Amino acid sequence: MSNLAYQIQQRQHQQQHEEHQTRKNKPNIKKKAQVTFGEKLLFLLFIGMVLIGSIVVVTNSAKIYVVNREISALQVSIDSQSKVNSDLEQQVMELSTYERIWAKAHELGLLLNENNVKVVQD
Repeated sequence: MSNLAYQIQQRQHQQQHEEHQTRKNKPNIKKKAQVTFGEKLLFLLFIGMVLIGSIVVVTNSAKIYVVNREISALQVSIDSQSKVNSDLEQQVMELSTYERIWAKAHELGLLLNENNVKVVQD
């Protein structure tokens, strides 16, 4: 029996040695870190926020562009109206000269009567 016990012991030792050899020969395989549901949810929320933020920025810049275009159109209109106003002021100055008024009055038959002239002082 001692021979049988010795054989069993040798087999066990040999199996342990083989297991030890196979462990050494096998490369260490690391398990992939799995992404949890919470991490996926956070990632999706982050992507969603980035998309919403970029959409808001683009729409705001488009609105600003439209307002700036309207402002420049109004500025052109204001400049044009200012020019018309200054031209009309110049025309009023030319038409309200004393010589022109006197010529127009004489043309209509009005005469200057010095007895009816009253001088007004400030």
